[in-house]
Amino acid sequence: MAPRNLCVEQETQELLRAAFPLASYNIPLSGTPCSPLLGSMKLVLLGTTGYHPNDRRQTACLMLPELGVLLDAGTAIYRARPLIETSHLDIFLTHAHLDHCVGLTFLFDVLYEKNVERVTVHGEPEKLAAIREHLFSELLFPVLPPIDMQSIAKNVELADGGKLTHFSLEHPGGSIGYRIDWPDRSMAYVTDTVADTKADYLEEIAGVDLLIHECYFDDSQEEQAVLTGHSCLTPVVEVAKKANVGRLVLVHINPLFADDGELDIAGARKIFAKTEIGVDGMVLEF
Repeated sequence: MAPRNLCVEQETQELLRAAFPLASYNIPLSGTPCSPLLGSMKLVLLGTTGYHPNDRRQTACLMLPELGVLLDAGTAIYRARPLIETSHLDIFLTHAHLDHCVGLTFLFDVLYEKNVERVTVHGEPEKLAAIREHLFSELLFPVLPPIDMQSIAKNVELADGGKLTHFSLEHPGGSIGYRIDWPDRSMAYVTDTVADTKADYLEEIAGVDLLIHECYFDDSQEEQAVLTGHSCLTPVVEVAKKANVGRLVLVHINPLFADDGELDIAGARKIFAKTEIGVDGMVLEF
């Protein structure tokens, strides 16, 4: 298995201990911690499954702690609390299916005793309207957390000057992907769509250093993937290869998989060598 660049400072290790149970914690817990990459950015995979949690994974949520940025707000968002470093949080939603937004109802606890002055939820206007009307309806969750919902801007400048853009994805009800560019690095997040080397979104992710892409099904379930608007393994790695990305990490893994061995990573790496399966608690430096 190819080595992963998962070295983090001791302080970050302590914070991750608070966010993740040891059973699912994949960062080294003993020995001399490795030095972080000079000027590197950390992306924490808080939740790497879709539809519903299982014993090993919570649903979709990624975090850039240094920037106060969260991508999606699935059940894993509760793990963000000990990782908060900023006085603001910006939550960027891909769409309004519950495995990506139900964690918004957890924000009272996420923010408890934290010095967070602003929480902004960004998304497509019709998705935000649906969340406000249904998720926060009187019969489901009648108290709105202290958040501001804003229609996603075409270009968003992050706290460190990074540029966040979004693009449309094919999925029932519609979804969007995200790309973030800095002068010396880039990443993209693509979930809830059918991977296809002819898809329009390949232009949007071309050349990124780090691609986080969903892989809900194995190759034997291609028909089901297309029917539900999700991806299976081989098309995802073919997308990564054609888009000339630096590194591919798979998320939104099927919660019914007994273990990660149900995805043929060895075969996938014959197509795109730098392919990894994301797990809850993984810290990616890029």
